[in-house]
Amino acid sequence: MLGSTVTGSTRRPGEEIVDRLRADGPALVALSAGVDSSAVASLARIALGDRAVAVTAVSGSVSPRELEAAREAARRIGIRHRLIFAEPMSDPRYRENGPDRCFRCRTVEARALREVGEAEGTHQYLDGIQTDDLGDDRPGIRAMDAAGFFHPLLWAGWTKADVRGYARSVGLPNWDRPSNACLASRVLRGEAITPELLERIDRAEGVVLAQGFRRVRVRAQGGSATVVVDASETPRLQEASLREGLTRSLQALGFRSVSFDPRGYLGREQLPVLR
Repeated sequence: MLGSTVTGSTRRPGEEIVDRLRADGPALVALSAGVDSSAVASLARIALGDRAVAVTAVSGSVSPRELEAAREAARRIGIRHRLIFAEPMSDPRYRENGPDRCFRCRTVEARALREVGEAEGTHQYLDGIQTDDLGDDRPGIRAMDAAGFFHPLLWAGWTKADVRGYARSVGLPNWDRPSNACLASRVLRGEAITPELLERIDRAEGVVLAQGFRRVRVRAQGGSATVVVDASETPRLQEASLREGLTRSLQALGFRSVSFDPRGYLGREQLPVLR
């Protein structure tokens, strides 16, 4: 049963989401590597078949690892999938990395997605925003609202836990994937964003991930890097040999100095337990 893991009288089950999407006609899903948008893509595929298309925006702020994960999710769902180029770096205000960076990025992406949708004959534009997203300052949500995107999970009252439960029940490969954000989110506000810096951050995170950590952020400030892993994994970063190896590797990539955040990643969601 779709959405059987969703509990509570105010939350709509997956069948109701499917009915709503089917009634509104051909759909475009903004698909990232995350579980939220993958769940929406799955529901849209069930509702609309080939009248649903998933589209992933490609830019310098998106790691190739994220693109590959999005491809795999789309393949497992069986939904048509397209990659499109949408580079927010073309906006100088985005490069300045001010408080409206996310709004400007999402505006560029949404514009590109709408262009694809118009060519596809799309009637509805969908994203993966869910109720837990509303507790944060999310200017990106304002941009998607302004572009006319509908949020099926929010409409249904689903939390992150509901989304993960649904994704697991239908066999999505990323049901337990840690939440992520674009590479630009690692750069201190007010510090200029450049393609070279984003590439350096991406390569640095790849180095740390290769050591078996599940969630990694390499935060950049003034030429220095701070390595952040999930709070449950911070004890591993106390190993002197591991820290020394990571420090050498990240300095070789161009970071002047490297530190390790002892608190770990402080996002609200706890990673699901792997079984």
